[in-house]
Amino acid sequence: MNIFVAKLSSRTKSEDLEQLFKKFGEVTSAKVIMDRQTGFSKRYGFVEMPDEQAAYEAIDKLNDTELDGSQIVVKLSEPRDDNKKGHRPKRDFNNR
Repeated sequence: MNIFVAKLSSRTKSEDLEQLFKKFGEVTSAKVIMDRQTGFSKRYGFVEMPDEQAAYEAIDKLNDTELDGSQIVVKLSEPRDDNKKGHRPKRDFNNR
């Protein structure tokens, strides 16, 4: 199960997320998303847990709690929809 974690401190690392969620069960992966250009945290990340019950418990217990001085938001990750308002589909200029 994929979990979205937002409003992270700029100091929070992927290892910090993994340690936090391990309290509730096995963590398959934990990643803080970094800006490619600046190298700084985008202040959100994703955690994957194979046990659905443990994942829901982590979401319930960790949402709106403090981590590294920031009130974090923890919720079930929703599949990305690139066609939502504000997102443009990628263009292929090779076939012109």
